[in-house]
Amino acid sequence: MSCLLCHSDEFAELFRGTDRLYRTTAERFPVVRCRSCGLVRMEPAPEPHRLAAYYPRNYWFKPEASAAGRLEEMYRRLLIQDHVRFVERAWRESGETGPVLDVGCGGGLFLGMLRERGMRVMGLDASVEAANVAWHHNRVPTLCADLARVPLPGGSCAVVTMFHVVEHLADPHSYLRAARELMQPNGRLVVQVPNIDCWQFALLGPSWNGVDVPRHLFDFRARDIVKLLESCGFAVVRKKQFSWRDNPAGLATSIAPWLEPVARRVRGTDRGQLSSLLKDAAYLALVLAAVPFAALEAAFGAGSTVMVEARRAA
Repeated sequence: MSCLLCHSDEFAELFRGTDRLYRTTAERFPVVRCRSCGLVRMEPAPEPHRLAAYYPRNYWFKPEASAAGRLEEMYRRLLIQDHVRFVERAWRESGETGPVLDVGCGGGLFLGMLRERGMRVMGLDASVEAANVAWHHNRVPTLCADLARVPLPGGSCAVVTMFHVVEHLADPHSYLRAARELMQPNGRLVVQVPNIDCWQFALLGPSWNGVDVPRHLFDFRARDIVKLLESCGFAVVRKKQFSWRDNPAGLATSIAPWLEPVARRVRGTDRGQLSSLLKDAAYLALVLAAVPFAALEAAFGAGSTVMVEARRAA
């Protein structure tokens, strides 16, 4: 496959990685860097029917009816506040009145928090189970569809968000252009991806959670995602390289993937509520310990995620 950004066919292998988080496979996958522009990707990418097997059915956050589940939801609500504020500002400054459409919404917690702030919201996810949770637990109207073929009229959305979606796509251009068609004239697109040009990757290499082999087909730097957006008719409005939800937790998960709460549920490693609470406490302690490092790398322009707001180019 030629490079997504520069179309070069020349690349060099960086490493071979496997699924450290969910352990869906023991296979090792080559990750390469384009010799021309430096974009990192899996090469060859898994075929679509194989790729689906690497996504556990319930790998997104689903609230549990237990003390541990309630604590986890409170924790996630606290950490997702900066995402909410980022999108709320984009929605307000757009001046548009349409809904916020979150692509890959999972259980809809983020959209539920936007709805609580008075915004109109809609979710989009490939999982029927996730859509049911979004509808019934967070009261978010949600569609099961592909964005490139979503049954919504063009020019209907004030904001389209894609948090940790673009790096999973075999054809990001089609999704981004579809998002552009859905946006109202002064609408906004908000995209967040892991930033491979970060200190965490420099230190940890293939063990960095942000590469997430084999689910991440591309590993972007900040300049890569900007170039991709510009090629799809967008102009970047602002960028942010620190996320309370993602950056410290990404480092903690890189160090101890067996403690990550969703991975534990997927792998069935908890043995009762006390075990779950103790592991949650250990994971939280590791996340808190990671905050200073994650904040420092972001302050120096090397945060482990990049969040971008963009509008239609003139």
